[in-house]
Amino acid sequence: MTEYIHWLGHDTFRIEGERIIFTDPFRIRKSASADIILITHDHYDHCSPEDVEKLLGPDTVIVATPDCAGKLPGKVKTVKPGDRLTVKGIDIEAVPAYNTDKQFHTRDRNWVGYIFTVKGQRIYLAGDTDHIPEMKTFRADIALLPVSGTYVMTADEAVGAALDIKPAVAIPMHYNSIVGTEKDAEKFAAGLKGKIEVKIPGKE
Repeated sequence: MTEYIHWLGHDTFRIEGERIIFTDPFRIRKSASADIILITHDHYDHCSPEDVEKLLGPDTVIVATPDCAGKLPGKVKTVKPGDRLTVKGIDIEAVPAYNTDKQFHTRDRNWVGYIFTVKGQRIYLAGDTDHIPEMKTFRADIALLPVSGTYVMTADEAVGAALDIKPAVAIPMHYNSIVGTEKDAEKFAAGLKGKIEVKIPGKE
């Protein structure tokens, strides 16, 4: 179910379905060009122009928040929470992503996560967020959730988020780079044992 989803570290995934999609490229090697690049917010470890440059082809479309657009090369479509669009045949929905008890990602900045459909499966990329009430309304088959705490939700909070979203598979992210360790991913998996399948990705 997730064999086409490849974790490249932090919040960066390469998703190989009808199109090649990259999420929040950061500290990546030069690669075959992306069809679509999804960027959740303006922080340097998510909106990295030099990493985007490594993925650009003549027809690459970048979907990002307005505060990223001026920094990025290439063709950018801007979004805010609640927006829906179709890019190269891929349905994409921008959803809220924000902190509830810290100031790193405040709600007024209109930063986002994404729910997008690949191979008939709805994939939720949470972005940098806490466990927020809106998650009860999200429908996803696969959820990519931050687990490291500090700037985002902790592993325990991510368990609660997964139980709200009820995906078939949850994949932890946002660890082993700036904050968080493999232990956070393992704690997340243990908290969902017998409830939701968790796949801890091997970094490529």
